[in-house]
Amino acid sequence: MALYPFKLYCQRVDASRNLARYYMLSIETTLFGEAAVVRAWGRIGSRGGEKRDVFSTERDAASHFLELVRRKRQRGYTPVGTCGNSMNA
Repeated sequence: MALYPFKLYCQRVDASRNLARYYMLSIETTLFGEAAVVRAWGRIGSRGGEKRDVFSTERDAASHFLELVRRKRQRGYTPVGTCGNSMNA
C-alpha cells in the first residue's frame, strides 16, 4: 500500500480553439507490491487513453509523478478540485 496518496485531475480548456482535455495521474500499488504511476488522458467526456509505468519503489514513482505534473503545468493544464486527496494530511 502506498504511504502517501498521490492523485491529480487537471484540465486544459480553451473554448476559442474548441479545446477541452483532461489528464489524470495517480500512484497505485500493484499485486506484486510495486508502485505504478497510472495516467489517463483525453477529451473531456470521452474515455481517452491510459498508461501505467511500474517502479520498484514508491520514491521512484513519486519522482516520475511529479515530473509528469511539472510537464503538464507547463502545457497549461490546471488542477481541478482535490481529486480525493486529504487536505489535512
